[in-house]
Amino acid sequence: MASNQQTRPGIGELAKDTASGRIGVVMDEVGARVQIRPVGGGVEWDAQPDNVVAPTARDDLNARVAIKNSNSRYGL
Repeated sequence: MASNQQTRPGIGELAKDTASGRIGVVMDEVGARVQIRPVGGGVEWDAQPDNVVAPTARDDLNARVAIKNSNSRYGL
């Protein structure tokens, strides 16, 4: 499978792990893995670099709404 390194989201950017369907923020690249943290916080997971892509506009919106909802529960 061809690498998508040029188009893969960088550290601090929103990303989608196509293997799991999860959306998160790229935290680091360690060896042959990309570490992604859930948008609302929590434990990072490792993803294969070829499975990490920029989220669609809908994915991005859903993630941002989830963050706002989470923040509003805690009065942030």
